[in-house]
Amino acid sequence: MRLDELKTGQKARIDKILGHGAFRKRMIEMGFVRGHIVMVLLHAPLKDPIKYSIMGYEISLRRSEAHLVEVEPLEDSLKIDTESICLDTSHHVRSNEKFKGDINVALVGNPNCGKTSLFNITSGAREHVGNYSGVTVDAKQGKFEYGGYRFNIVDLPGTYSLASYSPEELYVRKYLRNETPDVIINVVVASNLERNLYLTTELIDMDRSMVIALNMFDELEKSGDKLDYKLLGKMIGVPMIPTISKTGEGIHELFDTIIDVYEGNDRDVRHIHVNLGSEIEEGVTEIKDAIKQTSDISPIFSPRYMAIKLLEGDREIEEVIGKSKNAEEIITIRNKERNRIENLRKEDITSAIADEKYGFIAGALAETLVKGDRDPNNATHVIDTFVTNKLFGFPIFLLIMFAIFWATFELGQYPMDWIESLVGWTARFVETTMPDGALKDLIAEGIIGGVGAVIVFLPNILILYFCISFMEDSGYMARAAFIMDKLMHRIGLHGKSFIPLVMGFGCNVPAIMSARAIESKSSRIITVLINPFMSCSARLPVYVLLVGTFFERHAAWVFLGLYILGIIVAMFTAKLLRKFTFKEDVTPFVMELPPYRIPTLRSSLRHMWWKGEQYLKKMGGVILVAGIIVWALNYFPNHDNAGNETAETAISVSDDSEINPATDSFLEMAGKFVNPVMEPLGFHWRASVAALAGVPAKEIVVSTLGVLYTGEETANEASLSKRLTSINPSTGMPDFSAAAALGFMVFILLYCPCIATITAIVKETGKWQYGAFSILYNTLIAWIFAFIVYQVASFIL
Repeated sequence: MRLDELKTGQKARIDKILGHGAFRKRMIEMGFVRGHIVMVLLHAPLKDPIKYSIMGYEISLRRSEAHLVEVEPLEDSLKIDTESICLDTSHHVRSNEKFKGDINVALVGNPNCGKTSLFNITSGAREHVGNYSGVTVDAKQGKFEYGGYRFNIVDLPGTYSLASYSPEELYVRKYLRNETPDVIINVVVASNLERNLYLTTELIDMDRSMVIALNMFDELEKSGDKLDYKLLGKMIGVPMIPTISKTGEGIHELFDTIIDVYEGNDRDVRHIHVNLGSEIEEGVTEIKDAIKQTSDISPIFSPRYMAIKLLEGDREIEEVIGKSKNAEEIITIRNKERNRIENLRKEDITSAIADEKYGFIAGALAETLVKGDRDPNNATHVIDTFVTNKLFGFPIFLLIMFAIFWATFELGQYPMDWIESLVGWTARFVETTMPDGALKDLIAEGIIGGVGAVIVFLPNILILYFCISFMEDSGYMARAAFIMDKLMHRIGLHGKSFIPLVMGFGCNVPAIMSARAIESKSSRIITVLINPFMSCSARLPVYVLLVGTFFERHAAWVFLGLYILGIIVAMFTAKLLRKFTFKEDVTPFVMELPPYRIPTLRSSLRHMWWKGEQYLKKMGGVILVAGIIVWALNYFPNHDNAGNETAETAISVSDDSEINPATDSFLEMAGKFVNPVMEPLGFHWRASVAALAGVPAKEIVVSTLGVLYTGEETANEASLSKRLTSINPSTGMPDFSAAAALGFMVFILLYCPCIATITAIVKETGKWQYGAFSILYNTLIAWIFAFIVYQVASFIL
């Protein structure tokens, strides 16, 4: 029987994996080996993918992938073990002892094991911890002093093994090979040792100094399990220290042990061999001896580790061996031993080695771990019956997004009004106290008008980031990817692509970087290219300004419509790219579904403030400079320095399309030059200028509007909204209408990404052509959609 044929709630014993290559290897690493029990938890709303429970954690597979697993059905049972999650806190470990030197430490562990939380609690770094795989896609470095040593600590990407399969695995192994840290902290989830210790066996094969942090030890105790971790540490030759990142418990003991290991004073440390059975051990010994006798092989890892990986057909190790003068002899021995082992075991070598390693782990835990009674009906399964249900899953997702947009606009309106009043008071104070002249205009219009027009939206930014952070930390993001995989697969993408896309609602740059977690190169590139269509928070001030001005009664719906439009355009673009540029590829949908956790208010508020702090830094940097530049371009060359020409005259110049050098500012010249192209979208020349100014950073759009619509007689207005809807004396009508506002927001949503995003695209794809594609294609798409929206809205409204 095949795994996809099981019904919800049904259990089965795994017989064999029928797939091959990367998929087969990943399945084995995740615990899908012969004899293990797997249970069907639920099906996605569109009946694909399917969520399973195996070895105490949850995983989702597409139906086509589950069909490649042969199983033997068992009687139904609901005893499930799901205790893996990241925690977040902040605590600094310090000591004033005499300085003894540096200790280089690397954090290595499975996704969702709490590595980044441990990194934060020690180094005081501000890395966000998300409850899904792929948050840490690069190494984060921190420093702190403790016990007389300066610790240089590195948080490596989460990985299930040290194979050369995924970008995370390659990165971690390359780092361990090239940097050779003094001590490895292997972070494991204490309540899910069987699965987590598989990575530990590979680190043991490497023969590196190591300490195991039994993270989230309180979860193990709550489950009723009893673990003799001291005995287990002695058995495997690696000291184990219980830790709880949420409270900081065990952190001092952990680093005291690291110092002892570094100084050679820990009696539990000894190098063991993870016994792989007599048949495999015989082959490993033959290959290992051949490697030892070859002097020209770079000793990047221990000979035993290289021998095991060579048996598994590891690409990197094969390349290293291939450079040796005895390469042919070693490969011949490898082929002979692999054929012998597979004939004896009646299974492929990868499955055989994984089976023996899991057997080693099971044997060690049998002597040290006493299982307690667990509650099968835990909160995770109850919640998942609703949020991943085929009837309720999608409506719940849309309801959550609607609630986020409602909170962003409605709740943010109150502090927004307070800040707006403060900005207005400051502008009036400058107008009444400073003498007329260029300096007064610079401060009132360029600085206060530019920066003030954007800073009023800080509350909306904070609320949006708080909501996104809460979704990430709670575990709902992984479920969103689960229910969306079927739709993503239809446009040629992976369910994992959904996570970077949702992260793009915050900022496109880190979202593009997080796409590294996608194994398929083509899916990764497509995800990177469509990510700019996700409406980042930098566009939010534009929406808040124009939606609040023209669509206040239907604000949440307009917000939701803009975000959905971005998603639709992204899906359309992905389909085009997959059809005409990239060949179809099948990426296995193997993603852990961590249990739900209620994020701490402290964690969510901290993440919200970190983003708000970055936003404020932009106020004092990019936007301040941009505001001054925009003011200068609007002020010169023909501003009447004597003050005879009022600021109102400066902003109420003729709207004729022809440029009049006698009266026009530099900015107006530029706006009128491009405006013939933008007029079909309902753009006034000032709107065209604002769109151009938004290319470096989207926050500058509102800042530019603030500068262009600020003058002596308009400075006392309560808000920029009123200035936008004021009658222009030259045309007899406002510069913005409801239809023009819609078209403008659609254009800002879809057009050329900011410079930082373009840079990230080029960096992540490795080709400048992809950055050029985003500039040209996105702008063309933006013009087309803005034209359609404006024309339709003009007819309806």
